[in-house]
Amino acid sequence: MEPVRTAIVGLGWWGRKMTHLMSGGDAGLALVRAVDPAPEAADFAAEHGLAFSADLDAALADPAVEAVILATPHALHEAQIEAAVAAGKHVFCEKPLALTKAGAEKAVRLCREAGLVLGMGHERRFEPPIAEIIEAAREDRLGRILQIEANFSHDKFLGLPAENWRLKADQAPAGGMTATGIHLTDLSVKLMGSARDVRVACENLASSIPQGDTMSAHIRFAQGGSAYVSATLATPFVSRFAVFGTKGWIEVRDKTHVEAPSGWVVTRASTGTPITVEEVGAAEPVRDNLRAFAQAIRGEADYPITGEEMIANIALLEAIVRSAGSGAVEPVH
Repeated sequence: MEPVRTAIVGLGWWGRKMTHLMSGGDAGLALVRAVDPAPEAADFAAEHGLAFSADLDAALADPAVEAVILATPHALHEAQIEAAVAAGKHVFCEKPLALTKAGAEKAVRLCREAGLVLGMGHERRFEPPIAEIIEAAREDRLGRILQIEANFSHDKFLGLPAENWRLKADQAPAGGMTATGIHLTDLSVKLMGSARDVRVACENLASSIPQGDTMSAHIRFAQGGSAYVSATLATPFVSRFAVFGTKGWIEVRDKTHVEAPSGWVVTRASTGTPITVEEVGAAEPVRDNLRAFAQAIRGEADYPITGEEMIANIALLEAIVRSAGSGAVEPVH
């Protein structure tokens, strides 16, 4: 497969992580440009042999660029996707796709109408044990899924300067929801369908983070069943995803943050079998997600996260943000 010529937009913590992953070409993407408004980012771009500009327009005007990767603040995604589509570029967007359902619908529609691939930074789907859960559900090996329990928490943001966008309640609302919880709702929607309503508790218990540092959401789904999702910004790292069905259950615990994945511990049981515990070796799900994006651009396979799933997840996010403010059960529109 010919690598897809790509520009990385945003060279913060996560943008640099993605740049390192793509530098070897294993993701099927060939980075040719970088974009970041911070002048010091030019040095990082030069180290990787990338053309550099402070604004997105230069990258979108470059005929050598086939796709853009948006590792930018959440509030910028909608306008940047619209601009990229207008320039005929495929788009890989870090989560969340948008902060409103209307914004997500527009992004999906624009890419679809233009015949462009829209990828999403939901690398959790590409972790081997999570991919196994999705496949087991598809093959009905778990039976009727009744409940999901999930937690993805860390304290990485406690040392950030107050002006960092990740600590702005209007850009990253509802505690750790847009940082980590959005991955858990993505998996929940994939496994259980669209949500019906949600009730959220969001508090500031251990920090001065404006959007709160302790968030939990109880989600009910349109086709029945529920999920409990929590995302805290003031505890040491923990990541757990557990699915309970009538034929079996699986629990996955990450050994380390996906920034530097080192493997997983998987506990499971099926009807009539004992509980087993297995260790799964390291993998690089961020790279695997980028490779799936490249393969979709080259027409080798469909991108596995559908536009409908992206929209359903952002509809749930919008309701979670409302409920974090109201404390009430909020419908998912």
